Amino acid sequence: MTRAPANLLAVRSLLLTHLNVDPNTVRAADLEPDEVGIVGDPDHRGGYHCGSDRVVTNDYSVVESPRDRAGLTLDAAALDVGQFEVRSAGRTHTMRSFSLWCVAQCVANAADTRDLREIIYSPDGSTVKRWDRLGIRSTGDSSHRWHTHFSFFRDAIKAGRDQRPLFRRYLSSIGLLEDDDMTPEEHNWLATVHTNLTVLDGRNPIGQIYTRMAEGRDDTGAPVAGNWNLQAMTKQLTALQTTLNALAGKDFTDEAAIIEGVLAGLTPEDIAAAIPPTIAKQVADELSRRLVA
Repeated sequence: MTRAPANLLAVRSLLLTHLNVDPNTVRAADLEPDEVGIVGDPDHRGGYHCGSDRVVTNDYSVVESPRDRAGLTLDAAALDVGQFEVRSAGRTHTMRSFSLWCVAQCVANAADTRDLREIIYSPDGSTVKRWDRLGIRSTGDSSHRWHTHFSFFRDAIKAGRDQRPLFRRYLSSIGLLEDDDMTPEEHNWLATVHTNLTVLDGRNPIGQIYTRMAEGRDDTGAPVAGNWNLQAMTKQLTALQTTLNALAGKDFTDEAAIIEGVLAGLTPEDIAAAIPPTIAKQVADELSRRLVA
């Protein structure tokens, strides 16, 4: 019989843990267990909610992609998410905004979306749309006004790949999950960068600025809200790491030369993005003063 695979059950559990909560709290939501489905009902035939015992002749969930043909097992390869409403970080989040966020990640080809074949959803509760990685289909039936459908390539389900990172990112983005979705390789990369930069701490401004950045503090030592943290600074860290590699073989004897060398590897956009909001105005005022002078 068609079965629910462990990796999709893990996604289901994650969503229910954070979106099915006490209705008396500020995080009230009404996503119920029966609104997050994986296996189709007994009469369901064909499509990603079915395993090999329920697919039909020329089933689109098998024949349109070699990834599906190679991955066909008794496992279903789809997830339905019903309606919810949750208020977090000063905003209200719903199934529709969740769907639009996920589609945007797929359109951007984010790494944690590449096992997704399609998303069938309604942006407004009336029109039904379908994002299809294969570009074959664009619509869906009216039931998708009330739930959003995710299809996963069957080979990813067969391989048991963790499908939670995308959904963790969503929950983190709306303030319901303080976690990261980085892979072990990404953690290792950040650890290397961290090691290379923290050796400067206490010796010159570059190391001191980095340490505050990594710990989420501004120049006064106070915590900084928002994305001023180690994970959010990946782009800036990349630029810093590249510059440090270029400087590794050079012997600088003063801090000014080090600072000049690091800044030379950063674009104006990188520098602007790396300035905490608490001091951004001070920097702008100082630059204006210098330009006038």
